[in-house]
Amino acid sequence: MSQTLQASTLLAVPMAPLVGSALAGIFGTRFGGNQIGRGLTHTLTILGVFIAFVLSAMTLQSVALDGARFNETLYTWMVVGDLKMEVGFMVDGLTAMMMCVVTFVSLMVHLYTIGYMQEDEGYNRFFSYISLFTFSMLMLVMSNNMLQLFFGWEAVGLVSYLLIGFWFNKPTAIFANMKAFLVNRVGDFGFILGIGLIAAYGGTLNYTEAFAKAAEIGALTFPGTDWMLVTVICICLFIGAMGKSAQFPLHVWLPDSMEGPTPISALIHAATMVTAGIFMVARMSPFFELSDTALNFILVIGAITALFMGFLGLIQNDIKRVVAYSTLSQLGYMTVALGASAYSVAVFHLMTHAFFKALLFLGAGSVIMGMHHNQDIRWMGGVRKYMPITWITSLLGSLALIGTPFFSGFYSKDSIIEAVAESHLPGAGFAHFAVLAGVFVTAFYSFRMYFLVFHGEERYDQNPDAHHDDHHAHDDHGHDHSPHESPWVVTVPLILLAIPSVLIGFFTIDAMLFGEFFADSILINADKHPVMHELAHEYHGAVAMAMHAFSSAPFWLAFAGVASSYYMYMINPAVPAAIKRVFHPIYVLFENKYYLDWVNENILARGARALGTGLWKGGDQAIIDGGIVNGSWKLVGWISSVTRQLQSGYLYHYALVMILGVFMLMTWFVWLK
Repeated sequence: MSQTLQASTLLAVPMAPLVGSALAGIFGTRFGGNQIGRGLTHTLTILGVFIAFVLSAMTLQSVALDGARFNETLYTWMVVGDLKMEVGFMVDGLTAMMMCVVTFVSLMVHLYTIGYMQEDEGYNRFFSYISLFTFSMLMLVMSNNMLQLFFGWEAVGLVSYLLIGFWFNKPTAIFANMKAFLVNRVGDFGFILGIGLIAAYGGTLNYTEAFAKAAEIGALTFPGTDWMLVTVICICLFIGAMGKSAQFPLHVWLPDSMEGPTPISALIHAATMVTAGIFMVARMSPFFELSDTALNFILVIGAITALFMGFLGLIQNDIKRVVAYSTLSQLGYMTVALGASAYSVAVFHLMTHAFFKALLFLGAGSVIMGMHHNQDIRWMGGVRKYMPITWITSLLGSLALIGTPFFSGFYSKDSIIEAVAESHLPGAGFAHFAVLAGVFVTAFYSFRMYFLVFHGEERYDQNPDAHHDDHHAHDDHGHDHSPHESPWVVTVPLILLAIPSVLIGFFTIDAMLFGEFFADSILINADKHPVMHELAHEYHGAVAMAMHAFSSAPFWLAFAGVASSYYMYMINPAVPAAIKRVFHPIYVLFENKYYLDWVNENILARGARALGTGLWKGGDQAIIDGGIVNGSWKLVGWISSVTRQLQSGYLYHYALVMILGVFMLMTWFVWLK
């Protein structure tokens, strides 16, 4: 273990945002008497996240250049038999990369929030929440054991509940945060079962110790069945990832989470909460590599999410929801890579996606501000000349998203498509079709939004509903005023996020996919799953990969998507309306989100309520209260009432009983003789 990584330095990474959050939450709100103002609140929280980012960058440098590693327990909470419950850090290539991504995106969101939330009454509370969110995610990615992983997992879920429902006076926000909380509980039930099975059969919660016993666990079967125990463990763990990383059918919470302020939409959907499941599966690769069944399940679920959630993005008119469905689709791509045993490719796309998706969300928020809180892209148009910085950064983010050669998204997205093509799992054929079709779909809805917002005729003065409720607007701008560029605290984060959105893929693909960066973080059985070896055989450098892409199917599918959207929304706007009329049933299906919300609310929720009511009235009230509790005291009361008749207190009653008793005994003995 290298001495360049000190426990105190690593501990400061999550603690700095936590301290900032505590100071803002206690002294900057009514809870602590509003002792500090807005300026000091955002200064403290930004300083905490900035310290965390600087220390994370130094850690990444030590890990990447010096080969530094850290894996130690810092605190033992309790010991139950042989099972130790600890707090500790494991820092390797995977952790160091995640630390930098989380802290950098969080820092950009903190800066952006100064401009976006300046009119909101909950300004200080919001800064406290997002810093607490950052702390929770850092504890998750830095953990060296499953107990701490679960703590971070639940903490990001809790804080996301607070942030999605930040405007708690809005019924839609309260519904959305409760929906997110409940759906994630479904996934977390599977997640904790997976952890419990590892603890039960491995006897440890520590990563290193559990991975050392993976082969031993892989030889066992689940009691009472012929299922492989490791398959059950992996599917349970992945169900947790399905909830947190919004995979079909546990994806339903994520689009509704747009009810929260735009900065937290960027933080949740870019680098933190939704990527936790991807990170967890990559970290648990020693277990997943032992079960082709679990990998195939992951592959198919990811493919369904990548394609069918992309379809829903085609009809969205809310600018934030378009980007939200894009997030769902891209998470599907990452999951497909996990199923193909290309864990490093999935994590690589996680990293590149974090930058350009944060850029797109913050760009959407900038447009919302410039359009005086209008979110409907049908009532925008021509924004380019009013908001040049937002325009160019959003264009760069969109080009990265659709996988334009030389942009960061190209290197990760194309690698996923190639990895699926090389996979030999049964579901690989469907998955390859899904990710290829998803390229066209992604390009179409991304540039549909781009063209409707930034180009064409200006429609903002025709908006019948001028003030959408994304933000508690207190300004005096009317919807008939021209759009305006956002302040520097908004545009600077856009520029800083645009740089890695363009460049980071080109400069890191060699080390992350074909170098030793993840060598000791991710374990792959190359004999059973040779996907990465086959990708390495076909890779001849970042420039050659990008040049070759111009003759590949993904590029031309993306080009066709952009060209189609340009024709339909810039040249001939009558075409979308005609398509909608012809395919009206499909449009209705998309508009109702495959009716999954209806099924959840009217079948599952009502069924669960009916079951709960039946258990309450039939089980609790009738059997437990009526039969056991009330029945027992009634029986005791009846016995007591009978017994009480024998205890009259009259002497002649007792004498009579004694005489009768003697008579019966005498009769008994005479009869025996």
